[in-house]
Amino acid sequence: MTSIFQRALGAEFDRLHPELRRRFGFASTDRTACIGTGVMDEIWRGRAFTVPFLHLGATRNILFPERGRDIPFTIENYAYQDGYGRETVTFVRTFALPGVRRRFDATMIYSPLRGRVIDYLGTHQHLAVDLDLSVDGSGGLHIRTGSQRFYEGLLGARLPLALSGTANVHEWYDEQARCFRIKVTVANDRFGPLFGYRGSFTAAYLTADQAQAPASVRPVRETRRD
Repeated sequence: MTSIFQRALGAEFDRLHPELRRRFGFASTDRTACIGTGVMDEIWRGRAFTVPFLHLGATRNILFPERGRDIPFTIENYAYQDGYGRETVTFVRTFALPGVRRRFDATMIYSPLRGRVIDYLGTHQHLAVDLDLSVDGSGGLHIRTGSQRFYEGLLGARLPLALSGTANVHEWYDEQARCFRIKVTVANDRFGPLFGYRGSFTAAYLTADQAQAPASVRPVRETRRD
């Protein structure tokens, strides 16, 4: 089975750095998982008005209001098939901030209808976000969010970008330091920067039974709509 990132990138996938191809190239049938551990050099947020919204997001593991430097970090990537039979990859990021641990959860699928990876954010998949993927000249991966939709029960609505944030993610492999580096920025066109972090991590790979996605990284609720 082809990974969701290979499907989305097509021939461009082969331009990724070999370490990124390994990190983003497995599917559920490969019985492989990737666990990254490292340090975020900086976690920041925007102006004071962003704090209530970030607190609200933290209740569903979508962003958070704390700031810090040199914060221990883990990211758990497991591939599995969800309750609707869709190939799914977890992106569960944990930040060990002073006095509190925060998570930023996402599960990603490939949508044949939209021809791209869809990122479901949070514990209950309330938000579905289109992802645009590209590869730079050094083999790094760039991810930019596009159209966003909110789902709650039978309710579904498209979120205007003016009322939400656009995320830009850059992940690359540092040959000299032998680690992955990542930079994430979430901003609003009108209100400016909202949230972000940057840092580095190394990856370990699990196989066989250890690679099965535990309940702790799966969403509490799944939605069929993408």
